[in-house]
Amino acid sequence: MCGICCSVSFSVEHFSKDLKEDLLYNLKRRGPHSSKQLLRANEYYQCLFSGHVLHLRGVLTAQPLEDERGNVFLWNGEVFSGIKVEAEENDTQIMFNYLSSCQNDSDILSLFSEVQGPWSFIYYQASNHHLWFGRDFFGRRSLLWHFSNLDKSFCLSSVGAQMSEVADQWQEVPASGIFRIDLKSTSISKSVVLKLYPWKRISKENVIKGCVNSLTQISANLPTFVSVVANEAKLYLKEPVVPLNMMLPQASFATHCSNISSMPPTRQTLQGFLADGNMKERVRQFIDVLSIAVKRRVLCLPRDENLTPSEDVKTCDRKANVAILFSGGIDSMVIATLADHHVPLDEPIDLLNVAFMTKEKTIPTNFNKKRKQKTCESLVDSSEESSKNAAAAAAGPDKQFSVPDRITGRAGLKELQAANPFRTWNFVEINVSLEELQKLRRTQICHLVQPLETVLDDSIGCAVWFASRGIGRLVTQDEVKSYQSNAKVVLTGIGADEQLAGYSRHRVCFQTHGLEGLNKEIEMELGRISSRNLGRDDRVVGDHGKEARFPFLDENVVSFLNSLPIWEKANLTLPRGIGEKLILRLAAMELGLTTSALLPKRAMQFGSRIAKMEKNNEKASDKCERLQVISLENLSVEKEITM
Repeated sequence: MCGICCSVSFSVEHFSKDLKEDLLYNLKRRGPHSSKQLLRANEYYQCLFSGHVLHLRGVLTAQPLEDERGNVFLWNGEVFSGIKVEAEENDTQIMFNYLSSCQNDSDILSLFSEVQGPWSFIYYQASNHHLWFGRDFFGRRSLLWHFSNLDKSFCLSSVGAQMSEVADQWQEVPASGIFRIDLKSTSISKSVVLKLYPWKRISKENVIKGCVNSLTQISANLPTFVSVVANEAKLYLKEPVVPLNMMLPQASFATHCSNISSMPPTRQTLQGFLADGNMKERVRQFIDVLSIAVKRRVLCLPRDENLTPSEDVKTCDRKANVAILFSGGIDSMVIATLADHHVPLDEPIDLLNVAFMTKEKTIPTNFNKKRKQKTCESLVDSSEESSKNAAAAAAGPDKQFSVPDRITGRAGLKELQAANPFRTWNFVEINVSLEELQKLRRTQICHLVQPLETVLDDSIGCAVWFASRGIGRLVTQDEVKSYQSNAKVVLTGIGADEQLAGYSRHRVCFQTHGLEGLNKEIEMELGRISSRNLGRDDRVVGDHGKEARFPFLDENVVSFLNSLPIWEKANLTLPRGIGEKLILRLAAMELGLTTSALLPKRAMQFGSRIAKMEKNNEKASDKCERLQVISLENLSVEKEITM
């Protein structure tokens, strides 16, 4: 994972050999292992390339890369499949080698069509003055652009700047395809023309319509001197996943659904589905493809495998290389279980569990006791032992942090420990006070969430930032000690709800428009996930010099789920805790996770209790005043105090 940036200027009086201080600072936080800048200038334009590397595989390769012909490459990605990269090789160098050998535009598009894994890149072709850039199909890596009216300059960057006068002008580069700019022509015409090479299916259906829609949407948010046009040759990238199966069931299936809709959310209900041989086979296939996705994401890491016996580190002293954003819910439990199958057994796994301080309420003792007991029982399938443990934890000295995700997280930890008692599971309790939230949002988080600006973006962005930072405490039977996770890879369950009807809005859609409407909603969810979630999450996690990885958005996982009819993935005639993400719950049962398999969906902002922590009368879609950037002068003062 890296911080990459290219600043382009067409005006001699505005040429600069350095990036603005705050932008450079933000980029360096993403890439702590290597920083390098490279200037390319001629009579028409100047390009300042800046690369900051987080080293995760192969030989440490400083960026930007350049070759003997003057081509320059910046890469923020991981090649997990599609292009062959040996264990000892660095994928940045491999990608640049391939790019340097490309003879034409079609070759470049073929190369990026083959890559499986998250990426954003910037590539300068010196011979024809072309600048290429873009993001992968899902937009799993951030890339922003900023255009200046003053001198018609522009900047591409993994992360934006904190300066209030330009912060609102940074926008996410759409994950609509790859863009190309002719820098020489732009210098002469004083207008920026972005040529789009869009993602398309092999089928020729709706190719023109889809491209026109993309062009219109992208152009709407750009300055008047910037335009987006389709490439003349009508070349495109090949979509890396199969289209969503929109098939609707026969009438007999609807009758079957009405018969099972009254089933209670119990293990027996899930076991009943697994008694169907075809369904069981689908579940096993799902586990296999998801397991491979997790394996790729936990093994592409440098490890101390070459230590001599005398240098060997005791298991208790080993550091975790992999962390998981962990609520104890179905998504994070399945990911943790599959990670356990592939991470070396003598290596700990960090489970990052975040909680925001709740206000103490004056409630009658009896009422509070009954409510706690009821909540705990429902969270852990009415298991008497688990609910007692959860209630005991809630009654401890940290009761202000006994939020729902902390309770389910502790229950999930016990389930993981029972499944593999030989693994060291580091359950990291990350407790955030209101004061700390407000201070670090101002100085460190708000510019990462931007250009997104809603209350929901604020809640999730802050929760993910504190969780992925990994500063908290380990609580064991013997001691409580401070702990900071140094794992450079952070696995997250994003993508499961979007594909498997996990949100409450999916139930509303199903009740209103049936399965046909639900299919369209899920199709829309995947189409907008780049702009709604992934760029923000990449910036937030990357700010700690760590890399977010998304197993549920592996190309093969998405293709597998897209190939299934909706009723094999979810059944919203069933109650919460079973119907949503049905195939994932069945997979959890197959993996031995009988308790967490029945937990209903709870959004991170509610489970961690950050939602409405500061303001009760706001909606998730409201513009969040707390995300407005403070002045650069005040920001510098606050940072100096923090440091």
